[in-house]
Amino acid sequence: MNNFNDKVNFIWSIADLIRDEFRRSDYQDVILPFTVLRRIDCVLTPTRERVRQVYADTQSRGLGNPDALLRSASGFSFYNTSRYDFDALVGDSRDLARNLKAYIQGFSPNMRQVLEKFAFNATIDKLAEKNLLFLVLEKFNTIDLHPDVVGNHEMGYIFEELIRRFNEALNENPGEHFTPREVIQLMVDAIILPDRERLQPSGYVVLLYDPCCGSGGMLTTGKERILEINPQAQVELYGQEVNDETYAICKSDLYMKSADGRDAEHIALGNTLKEDAHPHGRFDYMLANPPYGKEWKGEQAAVEEEAKRGYHGRFGAGTPRISDGQLLFLQHMIARMRPLEDGGSRIGIVMNGSPLFTGDAGSGESEIRRWILENDWLDAIIALPGQLFYNTGIGTYIWVLTNRKDPARRHKVQLIDATGERFWSSMRKSLGQKRREITATQIAEIIALYQAFDAADPDVSKVFDTIEFGYRKVTIERPLRLNFTASAERLERLGEQSAFKNLAVSKKRDSAERAKEEAAGQAEQAAILAMLATLPPTLYTNRDAFLGDLNAAAKAHRIKLAAPLIKAIVSALGERDETADICTDSDGQPEPDSELRDYEYVRLEAAGEYAEDPLRYERVPLKQNVDDYFRREVQPYLADAWVNEKVTDPKDGNVGVIGYEINFNRYFYKYQPPRPLHEIETDIRKLEAEILDMLRGITH
Repeated sequence: MNNFNDKVNFIWSIADLIRDEFRRSDYQDVILPFTVLRRIDCVLTPTRERVRQVYADTQSRGLGNPDALLRSASGFSFYNTSRYDFDALVGDSRDLARNLKAYIQGFSPNMRQVLEKFAFNATIDKLAEKNLLFLVLEKFNTIDLHPDVVGNHEMGYIFEELIRRFNEALNENPGEHFTPREVIQLMVDAIILPDRERLQPSGYVVLLYDPCCGSGGMLTTGKERILEINPQAQVELYGQEVNDETYAICKSDLYMKSADGRDAEHIALGNTLKEDAHPHGRFDYMLANPPYGKEWKGEQAAVEEEAKRGYHGRFGAGTPRISDGQLLFLQHMIARMRPLEDGGSRIGIVMNGSPLFTGDAGSGESEIRRWILENDWLDAIIALPGQLFYNTGIGTYIWVLTNRKDPARRHKVQLIDATGERFWSSMRKSLGQKRREITATQIAEIIALYQAFDAADPDVSKVFDTIEFGYRKVTIERPLRLNFTASAERLERLGEQSAFKNLAVSKKRDSAERAKEEAAGQAEQAAILAMLATLPPTLYTNRDAFLGDLNAAAKAHRIKLAAPLIKAIVSALGERDETADICTDSDGQPEPDSELRDYEYVRLEAAGEYAEDPLRYERVPLKQNVDDYFRREVQPYLADAWVNEKVTDPKDGNVGVIGYEINFNRYFYKYQPPRPLHEIETDIRKLEAEILDMLRGITH
């Protein structure tokens, strides 16, 4: 069974044994833990007898804690002291459920703690109850999953393919998906290869982190790449995972990959946004593929509480809308960067298009982008081909961030459009929604574009100043112009105004008093309507003139109009009229018409030079001359418009609210001229002829 697909299909075929007794949603409860257990069983086979002998010897000598001796005997940071293994369990099936539990109980505490995340005992009991335990165990015993037979890379692929099949079968949460290995390799190369020289010193210590590590693919791939560059480097892995099963897969896999088990000990179970398991960690390299479009309502209280701490916490820049937490993960990773004086950090994160442009100026998303760009942390964004992921076909982007940019890249952002056909190849067989892949050669080409920077192919790689993604959202007002008349139609509208309706509404509890108060209110309503009917039947085009006649009529009828009633009358009897006079406030200034309010997005311009201090080299964005923009772009078309100077940015106090967005498609848009009219006309005539032929066939 040398073929990868053969191994996956063999393991997946366990479903045929259990399909009558287990729901489809429960298949993974059987297949995943037994796959992990079989892998561990195969790993321990060569040293199993030695461990048993050491264990028996330590027991006979009464040694209190033989853990170190047993680890040494097994050659790993874990071991199993029971008299069972898969061969022994299959060979003696009389009390298989109890024996299998004893086998699991015989593992060292660290591995037993991992296996407990699979809720093994409940699965064993159910399999035994349905008389399926022996069949499942026997079948797993026929496949050899020792690392010499199934390498770590291939085993990672097997786990991810199994999980992909489970997710695809259930289709419960398309936002949760596993990252294809070629995307991981591209991310790893983007953040690590530029540091080849930096990684050369012998014994160089590197800390690599993934806050949503899944089964650990990004961590292990990153470690392998670093060790290829410098085999003497000391690479330590850190991660956190919220899902019990994938956490157990990741941690057990890392236990099997090293003798000391240190990497596995650094993998924590839990929700990163709610409870950071590495609050004091600062890492050299960070990688992540957070869930797309997944709401963070369950973490809302914890996130918002930490956001109150400002930049002393992880979410000081702001919080995105509740429906998508991707930018929370990015903020978390930035908070875990090493300070520049301690060497700085590089980050690679893959997200969908939403974090690029969702949210208007002043929104949480825009403020997070603003924080990142004004601090000059964003280095590059790579647009990936579609149909790369197993469970989603949406567009995805790799963000590369660092707080130690090369001098040539400072204050710049590189955008790479790797969506074209030159950057992907069709797969011979689709895997879910994954129909394309990026080959090693294509990965190398994308990385070459990234490293070439502004010397790269301009059709697919463009470099922008960070300030070019910023704008000021300026509020443009136009004056309120109203006409007034006391026509029957408009008087009828007065009855819909709350202030007028409430005159005849009583809150008295006593029915008699309530009826009396309502009758008085109705009489007042009638008096107001009678008074309004005495107004001249003219069309007023000046509000002050109308209000003067209104107050005079009210005085003549001895009616006292409160401010809410006047407002109700003005609203009911007034209509917008561009030929009417401008309505002014008490200071004689034009009143704005909220219905005509509009916004102009004025591109930011920078002022001043970059600071010489290498620890602080951002440039402060100032407003483009809004007055010049207004005179050039607005006033020629709207002579009565003006800029609302009361709407200012809360951070810099200038007119307009600053926003940032990265509209990727705009920068790489290629105009496609429409087809010539004669070609379109020919196609239409052809279709008409085909339709007529079809109709003749029906009628005959």
